Amino acid sequence: MLPWLETLLPLQQALLATGFTWGITALRAATVFVTREVGPRLLDALLGLAGGVLLAASYWTLLAPALEITQGQWLRVAAGSLLGGAFV
Repeated sequence: MLPWLETLLPLQQALLATGFTWGITALRAATVFVTREVGPRLLDALLGLAGGVLLAASYWTLLAPALEITQGQWLRVAAGSLLGGAFV
């Protein structure tokens, strides 16, 4: 971690991280103003990236804690995940 970042208060660190995330998102979203057309290969790559991010987010925020709570009983977690997917 950067030394000067460690000297900040936790609230200041959170505000800085939030501002950085917002800025990067706004910068990327602003590219629609300068791009006329998106090629199919780039669109496929971006959709794949978005899918991978969502898959990673679902694992780290849902499945990993569920495995920890059930003490590694992956069959129960897999069954619940599949049942939830079927319900949707």
